[in-house]
Amino acid sequence: MYNQSVPYEILRVLDAGLIEYAQAWELQEKLAAQIAREEAPPTLLLLEHPHVYTFGRRGQAEHLLWDEAELQRRGIQVFWVDRGGDVTYHGPGQLVGYPLLPLGTVDAQARLPQADYVGYVRKLEQVLIRALDCFGIAAGQVPGLTGVWVPAEVWSRCPRSRPQDRQRPAKIAAIGVKVDVNGISRHGFALNVAPQMEYWQGIVACGLAEYPVVSMADLLPSSPSMDEVKAQVIRAFQGVFEVKSLEMASGVPWQLLPHPRGSPANGEPIHEGATGGKPQMARWKVSG
Repeated sequence: MYNQSVPYEILRVLDAGLIEYAQAWELQEKLAAQIAREEAPPTLLLLEHPHVYTFGRRGQAEHLLWDEAELQRRGIQVFWVDRGGDVTYHGPGQLVGYPLLPLGTVDAQARLPQADYVGYVRKLEQVLIRALDCFGIAAGQVPGLTGVWVPAEVWSRCPRSRPQDRQRPAKIAAIGVKVDVNGISRHGFALNVAPQMEYWQGIVACGLAEYPVVSMADLLPSSPSMDEVKAQVIRAFQGVFEVKSLEMASGVPWQLLPHPRGSPANGEPIHEGATGGKPQMARWKVSG
């Protein structure tokens, strides 16, 4: 049995490497169930995804700008998922974190008290702000918006910035979360380390057409390695969430991998956005 209270006695950090979005989704399901049964400690999944666009509960199909042919040409999958927010991009060079934490007791509608939910999101933002500060990047929060932002005066020095963008902050990290019926957090954050920035041209990122997107590589003379960024994110996470000790692991334990039959990881995603459909969870047609 594990102590699930805050401050957390122990946090397991699982570095899953490059992993398909669907496989990571199912991994979250399995881990969250173990944590809810107090068979596993709170867990932070750190990973990268192949190219994928995901739409949250507020997603709008018109925010997908590339057509099916272009998506296939670039090897991009599209998913409608159950996190908050609109559409975002994940891909190599972006650090994705999925904290699976027991946050508290949910109400009859399976919701945390609003103050607790918002407080959790603000803590995730603080983790990334602290981590970025270690690399000399000034970042912060924007009232009324979720995520982590670089001030306009910093972003304006980036060679990619356009004159019309230089009066607004640029988003360097996106956040979209869900709390399940057991009070366990799902989904999380995506920090742009050194991804291929042209993939944001295929979406209206987070539904915010007027705000630019930036990466750490855009702002630094040389981009830090992913391992360096992970180390600072873990350190900041431990501080913000008052974690007493860490349990480090690499790779995905085979016991947690999805079954090869009937699993999203081996199916083909239905691109719901193309037809305007918007299920609560992503739907699948399974191969074979």
